[in-house]
Amino acid sequence: MRTSTARRMGTALAAAAALTSMAACSGSDSAGGSGKGKADAVAKASPVAALKQVQQKTGGAQSAKVEGTTEMGSTMSMKQSGVIGWADGLSGAITVTYTGGTMGEALKKAGGDGSVQARYFKDEYYANAGAGMAANTGGKNWIRYSYKDLAELGGASGDVMKDQIQNSTPEEGVKALLASGDVKKVGQEDVRGVPATHYSGTVDVAELTAKNSDLDAKQLAAFKEQLALAGVTTQTVDIWVDENDLLVKKTERAEMKTGTVNSTLFYSDYGTEVPSEKPEASDTVDFKELLKQGATPGGAS
Repeated sequence: MRTSTARRMGTALAAAAALTSMAACSGSDSAGGSGKGKADAVAKASPVAALKQVQQKTGGAQSAKVEGTTEMGSTMSMKQSGVIGWADGLSGAITVTYTGGTMGEALKKAGGDGSVQARYFKDEYYANAGAGMAANTGGKNWIRYSYKDLAELGGASGDVMKDQIQNSTPEEGVKALLASGDVKKVGQEDVRGVPATHYSGTVDVAELTAKNSDLDAKQLAAFKEQLALAGVTTQTVDIWVDENDLLVKKTERAEMKTGTVNSTLFYSDYGTEVPSEKPEASDTVDFKELLKQGATPGGAS
C-alpha cells in the first residue's frame, strides 16, 4: 500500500468532513410544516425575542434532514444532503459531492471520485470516498477520525477542525444573529411553499461586545473564540423561520482569512431518526494509524 497516498487522502477527507460540518452549521433551510394553524407570533414579536424562541425550539427539535450548497473561494464548491442530530453534539450521516475547487481535485488525485460519505458521532467521525480510497488503505473503505487525535495532531488547525465539527448545530446560526446586535426583521416570504419570516444580521468579530450583543457573557466569549479560530472576520446571516419557530432557510456569507464562504442549506423533517450505526471495524482504518504507517522505516513516500 502506498502510505503517502493514503495519508494524503486521509488528510483531504479530514478537511472535507470538517468543511461539511461547518456548512451544515452555517446554512440551513427547513421545509417543516405548512399552513396557518396558529397566529403568526414570531412575526409579531421583536426580532431578539423571536430569535430566542427560534433558538429554543430548533435546539429542542434535536434532528432534521439537511441539504444545500457551499462555496469557499477556489478551495471548493459542493452540494450535500443527509440527516443530522444535535441532542448531544453533532451526529448523523451526510453525503457530499464536490462540484469544483482544489478540494475536489485533491480527492480525485488521491483516488476518490469527488464524492464523500461522512458519519458523525460524539467523539469521532468517519469518511468514505469510494473504491479509490480502499485501494490505498488495504481494502478499508472508511477512515476513522477521533476529535481528540485531530486536536493533538493538527495543533491550532486541529483545534479548529475539532471545534467546528462538534459545534455544528443549527442553533449556532441563530446565536450568530443574536450576537450581531443589529438583527433586522426583513419581512414575510415563502420558502419552498412555506410561509416564513425573514431575519438578517451582520457580525463583525472585532466589534463584538456584551453591550451590543444579545448573548450572555459566556455564550459571547465562546462564539467569538469559535469565529476567531476559524479565521472569520465578518459574517452575514439570513434566516427564515416557519410558524413553528423552526429554521426554514438560512444563508450565510463569511469573510475568512482563506477567502469568502457562501452557503445555503435546507432543513426538513425535524425530529427524524438519525443513523447511529458505525461502519464495521473490519472495514475501517484509523487516521492516526495511517500516519504511523507513513512514518515507519521503508514506507513509501
